[in-house]
Amino acid sequence: MFEIKNVSMIYDMDSDEKMYALNGVDLTLPDKGMIGIIGPSGSGKSTLMYCMSTLKKPTEGTIIYNGQDITTLSDRQRESIRRNEFGFVFQKHYLVPYMTAMDNVVVAGNSNDKELKERAAEILFALGLKERDFNKRPSKLSGGQCQRAAIARAIINNPRVIFADEPTASLDHENAFNVMKILKKYSEDRLVIVVTHDRSILSDVDITVEMWDGRLSNVNREREQDEE
Repeated sequence: MFEIKNVSMIYDMDSDEKMYALNGVDLTLPDKGMIGIIGPSGSGKSTLMYCMSTLKKPTEGTIIYNGQDITTLSDRQRESIRRNEFGFVFQKHYLVPYMTAMDNVVVAGNSNDKELKERAAEILFALGLKERDFNKRPSKLSGGQCQRAAIARAIINNPRVIFADEPTASLDHENAFNVMKILKKYSEDRLVIVVTHDRSILSDVDITVEMWDGRLSNVNREREQDEE
C-alpha cells in the first residue's frame, strides 16, 4: 500500500548545516496489518508518519500510496484522502470539549445522521463504552473512555489506514493494553501504523520499524513472514 522512496525532510535549508528530520528513508508496507514505528524523541518517527498521512510534505523523495505519488497532490486532494481513507489517533484524544462522546464521533462522518449514529453506537459499544456514556462530555469520561471515543471517531468512516501517534502514552497499563487490542483487531483487514517510544506495546505488531536520527536502523518483518 505504501512505497516510500528516498524520503528526506530537511529543515534550515538555507543554512550551511541542514537539519534532517528524515534522511533517505526507503520502506514498503503492506495493505493490512499492524506496523510499529519506534525510536527515541527526535528519531523522525512522527515526521515519517506525518509525511505518509499527507500532514507534511517531504523535502525530497516520493511516497506512493495505492499507486499514486501523494507528495505531488494539491492541498484539496490531500485533504480528500485524509477525510475518506485515513483515520487518526493521537496521544491526546482531542475530543471537542463541549460535544458529547457520540457527537465527537459523528462529526467526523461522511454519511447521513441516522446511519452515522447507528454505526457510531455499534463502534462505541464494541469499544466497551456503555450507552449512558454516549451523551457525556469528555470532562465526565475517564482517560481510557476518551481515547476509545477518539478511536471510534478515527474508524467511523472505515478508513483504509489508521495512523496512531503515541496513542497510549497518556494511559495506564490496562487502558493502553485495551487500546492496542482494539487497533490490532482493526488491522486484520486494514493497515494500522502505530508510532511510539514504548516497545512494550508492540508485542503484537506484524512489522517493527526502528528509527534513529532520521534513518531506519532496523525493519523486523518476522511476524509478518510467520503469518504468511
